[in-house]
Amino acid sequence: MKAHPIHVHSVRLATGEEALIARVVAPDGRVGYGFSFRLDATEARHMAEWAAGVRAERPPYESQLDHVWERAWLSEEEIEWQTEPAFSKIRWQPE
Repeated sequence: MKAHPIHVHSVRLATGEEALIARVVAPDGRVGYGFSFRLDATEARHMAEWAAGVRAERPPYESQLDHVWERAWLSEEEIEWQTEPAFSKIRWQPE
């Protein structure tokens, strides 16, 4: 796997729970995001790598909170990140 920028943020969800959000930028510029409600940076990173196309296998995931992001991931639908106000407040490092 080629090197690519990875950045992880901790956010407070609207419910008060904490989550980790990972952002990966692939060498071709594609951006992928991942999350972990277990506060596992590797779990979030693997999701983000897969979403950016730099990880071949889709990571397994078990629901922790029955959150809308989890439901989207498990049903293989696009995750609507903006459903959590904290997501739009993240200031990602420049590529």
